[in-house]
Amino acid sequence: MLGVLGFVALATAAAATLTVRVARQVVTPPKNREEDIRVLDVTATTVTLTATQDTLLPGRYGLWFDYGTGHARVGAIVDSGAEGVTRELLSVDFGRLLPGARARIGAWFYLEPGDLGYPFEHVVVETDLGPAPAWLIPAGDDGALERAGRWVIQVHGRAVRRSETLRAVPVFREAGYTSLLVSYRNDEDAPSSDDNRYALGDAEWHDVDAAIRFALGRGATSIVLMGWSMGGAIVLQTVTRSVHAGVVSGMVLDSPVIDWASVLGFQGARMRLPDIASKAVLAVIGNAWGKRLTGQAESIDLARLDFVARADELSRPILLMHSDDDGYVPSLSSRALAEARPDIVTFDAFSVARHTKLWNYDSARWTVDIASWLAVLPGSWDDDVTLRRRASRAPAV
Repeated sequence: MLGVLGFVALATAAAATLTVRVARQVVTPPKNREEDIRVLDVTATTVTLTATQDTLLPGRYGLWFDYGTGHARVGAIVDSGAEGVTRELLSVDFGRLLPGARARIGAWFYLEPGDLGYPFEHVVVETDLGPAPAWLIPAGDDGALERAGRWVIQVHGRAVRRSETLRAVPVFREAGYTSLLVSYRNDEDAPSSDDNRYALGDAEWHDVDAAIRFALGRGATSIVLMGWSMGGAIVLQTVTRSVHAGVVSGMVLDSPVIDWASVLGFQGARMRLPDIASKAVLAVIGNAWGKRLTGQAESIDLARLDFVARADELSRPILLMHSDDDGYVPSLSSRALAEARPDIVTFDAFSVARHTKLWNYDSARWTVDIASWLAVLPGSWDDDVTLRRRASRAPAV
């Protein structure tokens, strides 16, 4: 009997330790990213990689290698088989790409705004934690007068940086929007919070709110917020908590986190955690008593981050883009939000594009879908002001 009790005690202790470890991983910015691919061969025009779901996905991608010290860009699949996947090698941006290197496929394709060939400006957004760097890319010269003052603020996802959002600049620029690509707390570019922990959107929205203030100060009159992955959760917090929400005319959400409980449950199942352990992780990060276990300064209000439950509180048009094979953030919550609010949500479902790789997989479709949505997007509260400005410029008859 004592042996059984001892085993139970050990199992309970092991489960508790695992729960705390996973909870800490959820809220702690990672220092390293897993490189789960092996480079098998390299030529002047091709690279051969081990076969994974990502390396077998058509499209254009970044290829990080040697623990993030090297970066290349890969294109179409040339051949695949038992020996691996051979893809076009479009460029090696830095580092030495050699057979035997460890690597990972990244959704980033562009690294700096200069890669796009547009004029841009390095700017600083003043947040309550200090200055956060951003890129400002003005609208094209041929933007229509009625689009003057329209901005898009791009919000990247968890454990990446603003380079992730560069892919969206061309379609918004073509539509006459100035693009502001922002950083936020604990993302390596912006200042860290005192606890250096993610709040999963529950605090990061303050930095996007600061970006809205910056945009208003530079002449923005109507703003679209675009969020990628966790950036989607941040955007949703911004439009429901910011005093500047009135200037937001709509949201574009790419592979967004709509409900963290479903995401963490999905990830727990992938890790083969018992359901009770996944629920325990939520309890640890969502309650005040868990702060000392995870290092959080404040617990996270997970109910406030659930926009399936809060769907009725949303009022702005949303273009919601998600792939059913996401593999990291399940599309079920996106579908549930679309079903709950068909009046404001345009749901753009992909079937094979993985997580935040919709542009990479099918950039033509992705671009057309955003451009079409922008073309019919109503203006914000300032439409009457814009109309008066345009009328004042009209020639007398």
